[in-house]
Amino acid sequence: MSSRNAYYDNAKFLLIFLVVFGHLIQSFIETNKIILTLYHSIYVFHMPAFILISGFFAKGFNQKGYLQKVAKKLILPYLIFQGIYSFFYYVIKGEELSSLNPLDPHWSLWFLISLFCWNCMIYVFTKLQAYAAIVLSLILGLGVGYINEINSFLSLSRTFVFFPLFLVGFYLNQEHFQNMKVLHVKLISVVVMVSTFTLFYYLSDFNYQWLFGSKPYEMLGAFGVSGPIIRLALYSLSFVTTLAFLTLVPSRRLFFTKWGTSTLYVYLLHGFFVKLFRSSELVHLIDRSQQLLLLLIVSMFLTMMLSSRLIRKLTQPFVEAKSNFWKQQLKDITGSRRLQNR
Repeated sequence: MSSRNAYYDNAKFLLIFLVVFGHLIQSFIETNKIILTLYHSIYVFHMPAFILISGFFAKGFNQKGYLQKVAKKLILPYLIFQGIYSFFYYVIKGEELSSLNPLDPHWSLWFLISLFCWNCMIYVFTKLQAYAAIVLSLILGLGVGYINEINSFLSLSRTFVFFPLFLVGFYLNQEHFQNMKVLHVKLISVVVMVSTFTLFYYLSDFNYQWLFGSKPYEMLGAFGVSGPIIRLALYSLSFVTTLAFLTLVPSRRLFFTKWGTSTLYVYLLHGFFVKLFRSSELVHLIDRSQQLLLLLIVSMFLTMMLSSRLIRKLTQPFVEAKSNFWKQQLKDITGSRRLQNR
């Protein structure tokens, strides 16, 4: 019997499903207001919730070898997939391989770099009182928007912008999550989610790039104090909707619970399918009346497929950077060379 808490696996599966769904529906946000509203509503909390949960599970940072394990889990797959995505873009987009910059993450790979940085930053920020640490992280997240040089390079902008959520997750404990599961809090959470959807429906011209946390204020058309004000408002909305989502996540074991252990596979692999979809004619062939239903079905199928045991087995050497696999490959290569030299 597994000792894993089904609640967190449920949350991670639902969030990775929303990541896939959000990436798929992006192709239709310019022509479908409902899909645009869904896009805004999802992006305001799905990565913040992922980041908060990641912070919650960083409590063992003082254990011996913790940072080395995190580096192996995040940096090695990052370097591997940075190379794979570069070749992939060369094939489907004709981008030059010479333009590969290992310090400028491709697309969704930013999360791996930022997550590693957050785990490093926790050593410094935990020297402060919790309140002071969170306030300082918010000040950094607001202030970094004024520095135009801090953008996608090493995912620095997102690292600072989203760090407060990671830090809040770190300071949460099991009781906080349990206390959110009472009925009246769940009802409030439903109201929060519906209100957020309604808000974005009437703010359909809102620049969704604010939700990415990857650009300075100037590039988003905000000057003076307007940038920090907008970002602070988004912080508030992200915190509230993240907590609302986590309140509504079921605690019991369900059919998709087991797939919540494979979110890294889905996160790293779904981009190939999404990019192929965006560059294909399928985008133009899907009837407007069927877009939402079809994209929901495809997103669920893709999430389940990439979470399957077969996919994990085939891609484990790349996703988890299994050292035994690479040692065997090196052994085979060196062995074949010795035979050729005889």
